Amino acid sequence: MSATAASETRIAVLNGAPVRPGRRHVLYWMTAARRTRRNWGLQRAVAAARRFGRPLVVLEAIRAGAPWASARTHRFVIDGMRDQAARFGAAGVAYHPYVEPRHGHGRGLVERLAADACLVVADQFPAFFVPRMLASAASRLDVKLEAVDSCGLLPLRSAPRAFQTAMAFRRFAQGELPSALAEQPKEDPLAGPPLPAGAVPDDVAARWPAADARLLEGDPSALASIAVDHGVPPAPVTGGERAAQRLVASLPGKLARYEDRNHPDEGATSGLAPYLHFGHVSPADVFAAVAASSGWTAPETWPRPTGRREGWWGMPPAAEGFLDQIVTWRELGYSASHRLGADFERFESLPAWALATLGKHRGDARRHVYGRDALERAETHDPVWNAAQRELRETGTMHNYLRMLWGKKVIEWSRTPEEAFDALVHLNNRWAVDGRDPNSWSGISWCFGRFDRPWGPERPVFGTVRWMSSEAALRKIRMKEWLRRYGREGVAS
Repeated sequence: MSATAASETRIAVLNGAPVRPGRRHVLYWMTAARRTRRNWGLQRAVAAARRFGRPLVVLEAIRAGAPWASARTHRFVIDGMRDQAARFGAAGVAYHPYVEPRHGHGRGLVERLAADACLVVADQFPAFFVPRMLASAASRLDVKLEAVDSCGLLPLRSAPRAFQTAMAFRRFAQGELPSALAEQPKEDPLAGPPLPAGAVPDDVAARWPAADARLLEGDPSALASIAVDHGVPPAPVTGGERAAQRLVASLPGKLARYEDRNHPDEGATSGLAPYLHFGHVSPADVFAAVAASSGWTAPETWPRPTGRREGWWGMPPAAEGFLDQIVTWRELGYSASHRLGADFERFESLPAWALATLGKHRGDARRHVYGRDALERAETHDPVWNAAQRELRETGTMHNYLRMLWGKKVIEWSRTPEEAFDALVHLNNRWAVDGRDPNSWSGISWCFGRFDRPWGPERPVFGTVRWMSSEAALRKIRMKEWLRRYGREGVAS
């Protein structure tokens, strides 16, 4: 795999303002790819700084007023800021980690730094408030604003449409991956001749001060002063690029057990989802680790695209199963989010067949009905579901197989499918470290039929949307140790 400049399919120009080469610096606004390795946006900004002979200034900010902003999400992002400060400092790059203390206090910061910029480079991200934020900034800046896509192995813009099934997307991806894998970002965009020395302007540092050492190093009292939801405490994991790279290094051992990934007791999942969501690790790094652990190199002649889950890569089954998650399912969600925009996050965008069958059974009697507060407190009659919700609350993550069951049961226990959808969005995005991601909405909406097909027999409440049960999960998957940890009620074995 070679490292090249970002292709045009990864660069979106967001306004009609010109490049202004005579200004003081190039601004890289780190909005989604919060890392210094294998980052197309940072690579683009470094190249521009060298071209103009100007310093690079990097702004990484986190908003207090963002939906579901909490001590959990903030701590994870701030851990990454600590790593970025060390890396940029060693490279002589001016880095400004800004943690907004109260909603609205960061207003004007981007415009002020852009006023001195030859060019502004930001990260593309297809979900949550990021597209609206970048569009709003673009309309106010008098300098060219580019958004660079570092989201996946495939450029978001490469997909010609929003695919309806994983198999259809997989077939498309198999046709595109040979060229995409030949064009990967540099492992270290900061390597090379030193950039001109620069600094954050004094008035910026005074009005919007950078996060101090106490906050970056994890002082709880410093975090407590930020006006976010402190009812969601920090998760028992460390965020940032260094922690992500340790997980990447552990992948060979994980892959040896990955075929047991559906069993919570086996601990065979990678743990990478939060790091991928916040951009602390690149999918290119993850792919490189899987390929190396399998002794794989790109073939001279690639197999024809089939859309089949197994056999196309020519890697061991566990590695291919892992890549199906990281390439097919993750990038399917990102691609659909990019193509459908904000509609992707709405119940009404579900497939027509799913809306029809759920609508047909809207009036069906529900044996149990729980409101959002009872669900949030894990106060249902189902000990497996309660344990999954407690795992989410306590750790910020949930086992992948149980996340599907967790979503399906909320549909069964809600007055309407729309109420179920809204409850799941809230529970996931408030408590999950990797919430607010395209795959948050694709995972939730999968429970309602997206990327799936009708299943028989037709059932109450669900119609022909796939149904799951806790009883079947107890029979099929190994979860005794997991239930001992997160269960309270006791479950008959």
